[in-house]
Amino acid sequence: MTSDKPLTLFHLSDIHFGLEDKRAIAWVADEIATRRPDAVVITGDHTMRARHHEFAAATAWINALDVPVTIAIGNHDMPYFNLFERFTTPYKRFEGLKSLVEREIDLPGLAVVPLKSVRRWQPRTNWSKGWVTQPALDRCLDMIDRLPAGTRVLISVHHPLREVGTHGTALTHGGENALTELAKRNVIGVLSGHVHDAFDIEEPTAHGPVRMIGAGTLSQRTRSTPASFNELTWDGAQLMVRVRNLEQVRTADMLIDDVPADAMPPRTPGEPVAPVGQVPPVDPPVH
Repeated sequence: MTSDKPLTLFHLSDIHFGLEDKRAIAWVADEIATRRPDAVVITGDHTMRARHHEFAAATAWINALDVPVTIAIGNHDMPYFNLFERFTTPYKRFEGLKSLVEREIDLPGLAVVPLKSVRRWQPRTNWSKGWVTQPALDRCLDMIDRLPAGTRVLISVHHPLREVGTHGTALTHGGENALTELAKRNVIGVLSGHVHDAFDIEEPTAHGPVRMIGAGTLSQRTRSTPASFNELTWDGAQLMVRVRNLEQVRTADMLIDDVPADAMPPRTPGEPVAPVGQVPPVDPPVH
């Protein structure tokens, strides 16, 4: 089944309640209430340090949106100070959002399918980076394969599925394998966040390119662009991306052309920087 009119989806990410941009999230909430998009996809990092009061704020804001919503789990949403909880009940604080976590959204001719990229632990020192396990990928692929024939798919995941970054830094373990499998299916885009700048690039695989679309941040922790979200329009043949921001910077000037190693502002030559180049002079707060 296809839609007679184009579908509109809002792609938000990295709101980081605790260090949220209050002006930006008020504007986005008003845009959602006014525009009534067909779905809102939030690709993780709803909180700054997974504190209870941060989850309470995120839960209240997201549950008030009154449109179909799916949310991914981000690395900042895992218990940070309570390691016992991180290892035993890592998603306990999502209780108020439980029905939205990794929810599949089915629209006319288009589905949003979740892919998990966070782990409670990793056999490397930096646990903030992504890791797509084989069971997580299998669940995602099974959901895709069960869709009605001809349904096009958007994947919702927190980490960009880039295995190696600009400086050879491993980003998302299993990302290359995931992209290769997704390229075999009716996937029109992989929606992610994590790096706090928007991007829209094609990643080559052995089975053809896969479009990777990243949303910026709605927090105070900006990288090289002002706070933003993506407005996606699907007309049944083409997926259009518009990077919305309060500063009215055009989309072409908001997009970085590569995936950075992390969300920190660029400090060394060669790091991806958006043409607008609004790089903070000092590193943003982390707590």
